[in-house]
Amino acid sequence: MRPSNQTSVREFVFLGFSRVRGTNLWLFAVVFSMYLITLTGNVLIITVIRIDPRLNGPMYFFLSNLSFLDICYTTSVVPQLLAHFLTIHKTISFDRCMAQLYISLFLGSTEFILLAAMAYDRYVAVCHPLHYKVVMSPRVCAQLAVASWSVGFLNAGVQTAFTMCLHFCNLYTINHFACEVLAVVKLSCSDTFVNDISLMVAGVLVLLIPCILVVLSYVYIISAILRIRSSEGRHRAFSTCTSHLTVVTLCYGTAIFAYLSPKDNSAPNQDKMLAFFYAVVTPMLNPIIYSLRNKEVKGALSKVRRKRQ
Repeated sequence: MRPSNQTSVREFVFLGFSRVRGTNLWLFAVVFSMYLITLTGNVLIITVIRIDPRLNGPMYFFLSNLSFLDICYTTSVVPQLLAHFLTIHKTISFDRCMAQLYISLFLGSTEFILLAAMAYDRYVAVCHPLHYKVVMSPRVCAQLAVASWSVGFLNAGVQTAFTMCLHFCNLYTINHFACEVLAVVKLSCSDTFVNDISLMVAGVLVLLIPCILVVLSYVYIISAILRIRSSEGRHRAFSTCTSHLTVVTLCYGTAIFAYLSPKDNSAPNQDKMLAFFYAVVTPMLNPIIYSLRNKEVKGALSKVRRKRQ
């Protein structure tokens, strides 16, 4: 429950991307198509991993978590965005805004930790292949997944609690398409020092440190690959990592640019495009990248297609 004396705003109004009806209809068609591709691709990935016995290793366990997370994340944003493309008044209640803010922080934070866990899995697979099954046991994989979701849950709870304590006076227009934490905090007319510090600490703990761990993992992975004598062996080892490396670059690159870059000169439209890329484009690209760059997933999808024919 939010304290009633902490804010005089009962709802927020989104500016969205455009007020031109023709542009909004075109955007509706594009985003709706992207949403369908996202749902179809990620559901296919989860289904194939569950039905194909060859895809029961740690990497595919984490990949199914990532696909489920992408479905949830994009669904927390896109249906409302689509509805607002068709309406003049793009409003959301304070409580629904805080709920959306919490969900996006929860799932976004979880994804950063989960990608770091996937990088550790690739490090063990390439650098310590003889110990892979022992180190990455089902119990360890479950613990890493639970830790990822738990960190996201705690970080979202802290950030949302601090945001709910802000005073918004009569400021209720958000220059965004969703309740993104930076856009909401920027709207407040009260002191946001605690919020700024907590967001900075969270950015270091949840985003920057996992990113550094991923980079270190790939430094060891690349040096181990370069020590392999045969070109075929090097290609085989690196091919198991390329899809994850591509997804990591997209996710961390966008998030670091959005949350850890200087904010004094940041343009609202730039912030919206970064948030759109992370919330809509990246979840759509992830299953495509894993389908095209991973031979096992590609083979399993082809097998399912042949069975349906």
